[in-house]
Amino acid sequence: MLSIIGFAVFGGILVGHTLLAAVLTRFFRLRLDTQFGWVLYAVTLIPVVLFVSTLVFTGVLGIGPNLGSPTVVFGVMIGLPLAVGLTLDLLYVAQPDEVELPDTQ
Repeated sequence: MLSIIGFAVFGGILVGHTLLAAVLTRFFRLRLDTQFGWVLYAVTLIPVVLFVSTLVFTGVLGIGPNLGSPTVVFGVMIGLPLAVGLTLDLLYVAQPDEVELPDTQ
């Protein structure tokens, strides 16, 4: 059975993974000058970062509940935050072309 503290820590890990996915998506969109290059980087590199984070939190530190199978862990700890992070960056943050940056000298 999942305790209240375990549930809170699990929710914190999910929120952290979602924020990490959104920030990395924004970073790739700002740094890459191609139209769809950031998609390739976001779909390939962000899951690797989330996978390593999942291994550290649930494996080494032993934080979080036992989700049962590796498929569920991959879907909940990597797939869900990746989808929500991409959605947050694409729908609720201004496009990189619309943001005006100050002139650098």
